[in-house]
Amino acid sequence: MGTATVLQPISRNERIEAMDVLRGFALLGIFLMNIEAMVGPLMAGVMGTDPALRGADYTVDAVIHILVQGKFYTLFSLLFGMGFAVMMQRAEQADRPFRRLYLRRTLGLLVIGLLHSILIWSGDVLVSYALISLPLLLMFRRKSVRSLPRWSTALYLLPVGLMLLFGLMGSMMQASPDAAVEFQKGIEAQAAGTAATIEAQRLAFGGSDYFAAVAQRVEDTLTMMGYLLMFGWHVLGMFVLGAWFVRGGAIARPAEFPRLFGALRWVALPVGLALMLLSWWLEPTMAADRMDMRMSVAYGLHAVANLLMCLGYAAWVMRGLQSPATGRALAWLAPAGRMALTNYLMQSVIAMLVFSGYGLGYFEQLPRAWQPVFVIVVFALQVLLSHAWLARHRHGPMEHLWRAWTYGGQARTRVETAAAP
Repeated sequence: MGTATVLQPISRNERIEAMDVLRGFALLGIFLMNIEAMVGPLMAGVMGTDPALRGADYTVDAVIHILVQGKFYTLFSLLFGMGFAVMMQRAEQADRPFRRLYLRRTLGLLVIGLLHSILIWSGDVLVSYALISLPLLLMFRRKSVRSLPRWSTALYLLPVGLMLLFGLMGSMMQASPDAAVEFQKGIEAQAAGTAATIEAQRLAFGGSDYFAAVAQRVEDTLTMMGYLLMFGWHVLGMFVLGAWFVRGGAIARPAEFPRLFGALRWVALPVGLALMLLSWWLEPTMAADRMDMRMSVAYGLHAVANLLMCLGYAAWVMRGLQSPATGRALAWLAPAGRMALTNYLMQSVIAMLVFSGYGLGYFEQLPRAWQPVFVIVVFALQVLLSHAWLARHRHGPMEHLWRAWTYGGQARTRVETAAAP
């Protein structure tokens, strides 16, 4: 039996450029989604449109909620699943064991995520991705390609079904006078807990004591990990769907799937937007002091809209890459996507330095209407820095550290130049 090929980090020529462009596009959306929870208390930034806002601030908040909130977190999850499938395919082609390598990669991501969440910003997604990637490895590595979309849909819709069930139970309990009293007490206690968390975050992140902020982030991280039991199924579903896009060939050979991408552009995106508008009309704010059928339906519509709109966005980016003019413009996002981990962490560091009380102290000072402007300026600088860095290096700094850990130090960092004749 021949010697197995050594599995090394993927080379630039082997990369699927569309995935890098999509990662760059997702980075912008993630920052637009996260900025509200970076400028102010984390918990207050994830509850929908803020009813206390007025004028341009309210309009921007609503537009971001409808077009961005949840869509790019979903797209990021889809891309993670694609990366898993690419890594698996390369391991099989190289005739190398995959599981151990993947577990090293996951452990590295978990450590990076925990450091990010505790030391910098507790709205981190990396810890969730690391934990949820384990069932992806155990359950879906050997599933047939044809079965992956069905599994993805079922997993993604599981929390929607549970929320509808909880909403139905809440509405039924409120219909009974005796049960309604006890139910309302529980809901009020939950709302009081949410309000207390928001105030604690306001004091910790707006104050000048960094170690008090770290202590709050530890508490926030534990809370976020608890949410995975309910909402982690969304992420796992998108991981599985991302794996299908790679294993089925749609992301590498989009020209062979015109009906799929056409349906995503012209059906999924408009239907998703309609569902999102209906959800916003029903409940623009996910209030912590309510649990009834109306609130659950609004959540379910929002979740389905996130899935459909994220796929529609991705399909339009793929379509843009097929046009010479728009393709050149979108290609500018590829270096930022190749450095997605570095740029994601950099966004948090910049926000912490600017907005925290132990930084420049602009916590809750940047108006909502100006937050997207801040995001676009910072992201444009990230794109330029990514181009400059990758002109000299194979990977971003955090990508290099992650790859060096994963592959046992085989990840080269400098760009190799051809020798002179």
